[in-house]
Formats: sequence, structure tokens, C-alpha cells
Amino acid sequence: MQIWEKRARDEVSASIHQDSLVLQNSLPLYLGQLSDELSTTIHRTPGRIASDEVESTRIRKLHGHERAGYADYSMSQLIFEYHILRQVIFQVIEEEAPLEVWERDIIIGSIEQAVNDAATQFSQTLRDIQELFMVTLTHDLKNPINVVKMGTQLMLRRLERGDAHIDVAARMITATERLDAMIQDLLDASRVRAGEPLKLELEACDLDGLVQEIVEDLTFTYGERFVLVSDGEVKSHCSPKQIRRVIENLATNAVKYGAADTPITLTLLQSETQISLTLHNKGNPIALDEQSILFQQFRRTLDVGEQSGWGLGLFLAKSIVEAHQGTLEVESAEGKGTSFIIQLPKLPR
Repeated sequence: MQIWEKRARDEVSASIHQDSLVLQNSLPLYLGQLSDELSTTIHRTPGRIASDEVESTRIRKLHGHERAGYADYSMSQLIFEYHILRQVIFQVIEEEAPLEVWERDIIIGSIEQAVNDAATQFSQTLRDIQELFMVTLTHDLKNPINVVKMGTQLMLRRLERGDAHIDVAARMITATERLDAMIQDLLDASRVRAGEPLKLELEACDLDGLVQEIVEDLTFTYGERFVLVSDGEVKSHCSPKQIRRVIENLATNAVKYGAADTPITLTLLQSETQISLTLHNKGNPIALDEQSILFQQFRRTLDVGEQSGWGLGLFLAKSIVEAHQGTLEVESAEGKGTSFIIQLPKLPR
């Protein structure tokens, strides 16, 4: 352990800031388990083997969990610690006599499994820490934002018509609403990532009427760019609030990244069992390699420029559609523009 610690301090930069006990933590437990595996005097019954494997897994995961709690440690440094350990074990044991082939196989196999278990737990613990941080941060941000929003609304009501500050107050309200929506995106993304379902309140939906309302709102904001093509009355069961969220996100992206001053077409069609809504815009196509990451969280295409956001919009849009037992896909090619295609069942389970 002393030889390993010296090498770790010399070769693993993150170890410099840890004291001896913290640095070695689960190492004595691991070496004890390894020595039992190499022992020729211990009677290893099936029950003993199973029990040892459970304990070995616990120890290996403990190492990964502890390392994830130190800000300086990276996955590569965790793995490098085990490479050093393997070299030190061979060095120390073979000072007395060469290892048998079966002994080397046990040590190498044990180290490899230790790396796998520790790295897996390191990643899981790091995700849990990040998740907790994100949820706590977004939750704590909501109260001061609501205070700013309510205060601004109160000021707006008290301003007289024609006052130059009305426009400023209105912009402040819009900014706080956007910030609140971004925080909600983070919270929802955290829930999806944690395996929790999005909360959907399904009800009878007139999708044609809903899409018409959204187009009117978008037209008011962005001008006469939106064209609606519809089969007419399209009935389903859905969460109008969440479907609106999906359509507005896709339409806003079409405005941001599509060719300026060109039509953005929303086509609503239905069959006996399926409903299809396609949003199409003209402009430069999305590259194939970028299409493959488009719906991942915190991933954005290379041509976003100065556009703001978390990179969560499409990830959440896809999650919402899938929560309705539907699909969301993209088609984009040179000369054909970009289409986002939503497919929904008429009667979700």
C-alpha cells in the first residue's frame, strides 16, 4: 500500500490533495479479498464464492463512489490508479518468486473487474451529484424569479398609458417567463434522466383547434410566416399544455434556424389510428451526423451561433411525444429543407 500510494501521488495529480487514509480508503479491503482469491488453504464452497463476489463488488463500487465525491478526480485518473495497483502487486509479489499463470490470471481478472465496477459506480455517483445539484439549483431559483415577475406585473399595472417604462416592464416580464420556462426544462429533463415519467394530464383534445391557436400566437410574435394545412377536425386524447410546448419549440426552432422570410408549414393529417403533424421550414439542411445527436440533452448543432438555451428543447419534445406513445423524427436534405414529424396514436393507452 505504501509503494502504491507513493506512485499514485507522483503520477495521479488528483491524489496530491488527499491525505493517506482518504487516498487508500478501500484498498486494504480490496487486497484482503484478492488474497483470499489467491489462497490455496481456504475451502471455497459455492456459497463462499458467491458471498465473496458480493463483498468484492461492494468494495470495488465503494472506491468508485468515494472518488466521484472528490472534485479533482476524473474517470481516467480512477482507472489509472488501478493500472498502478496492478503493476505494484506484480512487483511486490514477484520479488519473492515468479507468479504461476493461474495466479496472474486471477490478479488480472480481479483488477479488470475492479476497474469496471469502480468506473460504473463513479459515473453513477457523478450523475447523482449533478442531478441533485441541478434540481436544487432550479428549485431555489424559482422563488426569486416569481418575486421579480410579480413585482414587475404590479409595476406595469400602475404605469400610465404612454409611459416610456411600459415597454421596459413588458420586456422584463417576457424575460422572466422565458427564464422560468428554461428552469422548468431543466427540472423536466432531470426527471426524465432519473427515469421518472413526465406528468401528463390527458384529456379530450381538438388538435386542429389547438394547432390553429398556436399558429395565431406564433403569427402575432413572428409575423405572417406560418401556413396551416389541416384535415379539419382532429380529435384525440392528449395533454394540450405539453403538446403546445412541443409544437412551439419546433416552430421557434424553425424561425431561428430556417431561412429568413420563408414560409413555415404545419401539416396536420389523420388516419383511422394515427395522427401526423409535420413542421417544415426551408433553409440549410441539418447534417446527418448532427441529426443523430439532435434529440440528446445538452447537445446542439454546430450552426446555433449566438442562440441562447440549454440544448434541452428537442430532448424534452421527444420525451413528451414518447410519453404520449408517439414518435418524433427529423428529415433534412439539401434543397428540401427540414421537417420534424410527430406521430401520435388517436387513442393513447
